[in-house]
Amino acid sequence: MSRKTKEGSTSEARARLLGTAVRIFYAEGIHSVGIDRIIAEAQVTRATLYRHFNGKEDLVLAYLDQADQGIRAQLSAARESARTPDGRVRAVGRAIAEGIRSDGFRGCAFLNAAAEYPDPAHPIHQAVLAHRQWFLDTVTGLLAQVGDAPAEAAGRHFALLRDGAMAAGCLADPGLITETFLEGVEGLLQARTAANGAT
Repeated sequence: MSRKTKEGSTSEARARLLGTAVRIFYAEGIHSVGIDRIIAEAQVTRATLYRHFNGKEDLVLAYLDQADQGIRAQLSAARESARTPDGRVRAVGRAIAEGIRSDGFRGCAFLNAAAEYPDPAHPIHQAVLAHRQWFLDTVTGLLAQVGDAPAEAAGRHFALLRDGAMAAGCLADPGLITETFLEGVEGLLQARTAANGAT
């Protein structure tokens, strides 16, 4: 077997393991899913799993990293789809709402993981906090471009609106939840515009 074929096979096995873990961890939770099930559903050997991941914690971190990259790409595409500062904020809000309304939505992967790993010093909790800081920084930066008032409080408000919508979106009618969330985003924009007009 050539080296290239061997590496392709290795990458495929890792992708299969991670894809299986992502699907099951998100749908059913992290603690409820054992390594044996992931190995069986990914159709790999235990040795293959440990060749790619040091253990379950490493696999969970890879799952969260993939979720982080997906959300970053989603928000980047949303920002690029709009031409005005307020349009970019609305586009990010709509992207979040679309995710909540999507089939199989089970809440925020990061809030779910934090609930299962509450110790702030745990590497998985740390990964959650890093993602959340990036999200807060991103929306605060977008809101800072709408009006001249400091945007830190508005950024925190947006993050709280999103958290609430993500938590409620899998417990109640996602259409109503996202409508309320988007109204809240619009209220933030109006408040920033009004504050700008008052200065």
